[in-house]
Amino acid sequence: MDTSTMSIGASINARGLTKSYGGGEGAFHALGPIDLDIKPGEFVSLIGPSGCGKSTTMLLVAGLEPPSSGSIAIDSQPLTKPITEVGIVFQDHLLLEFRTAMKNVLLQQEIRGLDRAESRKHAEHLFARLGLLGAEDRYPWQLSGGMRQRVSIARALVHEPSMLLMDEPFGALDAISRTQIRHDLEMLWLETRKTVLFITHSIDEAIGLSDRVFVMSRSPGRIVDEIKIDLPRPRPAHLGEYPDFAAYAKRIYSVFEKLGVYKFD
Repeated sequence: MDTSTMSIGASINARGLTKSYGGGEGAFHALGPIDLDIKPGEFVSLIGPSGCGKSTTMLLVAGLEPPSSGSIAIDSQPLTKPITEVGIVFQDHLLLEFRTAMKNVLLQQEIRGLDRAESRKHAEHLFARLGLLGAEDRYPWQLSGGMRQRVSIARALVHEPSMLLMDEPFGALDAISRTQIRHDLEMLWLETRKTVLFITHSIDEAIGLSDRVFVMSRSPGRIVDEIKIDLPRPRPAHLGEYPDFAAYAKRIYSVFEKLGVYKFD
């Protein structure tokens, strides 16, 4: 796939997507079939129980895993190999301990052969937007968990990809850090309008960040509900002040209860 023609925010379209591991009677059917349609610049979350195929979906969209069946298109171009114009953030920050925060971010520039001055300028902007000013020359072991994850987000965005894929990026953070970084990510997304596929177990995060939320079933994961989140942006730290938030949350909880994910009797 030629990624040079990608727009600022790429569209993602998947049809009949499945993923199985192994073969024969011992095969594990992890995902699907699912269909996905994500518009350019849209922020979409996948939420579901552990093991439902959320992370697998992300790896398929990135081209890092081949689907067992079905197809994926990025900006209407068939996906046949790993995408280069993508930023990926995992739950583990995966920073190199022997490089400073800034040098971790600029690793993208070195690997991709990008203009150093332009990359440095963009990195400095990201550090400012993500609350990292003053941390440029610190090593990962000198940073808090929240700051390390902010550095990993900056590293994922410094080459200005058209898509940002995030797999439980705030899962290891405390509640206060999660709330602040959620807000900072939303503000950065409003500025750049990258297409974001966000994997989470948090109903608050899914509603607080997304334009749409796809709710997935237990393995093999299927999309069982699609919820359009119609709340004004930027969204407040305390989402409970919106009556509609409770309705969205109740809908997701109700789906999980019907699927047997939650049992309250």
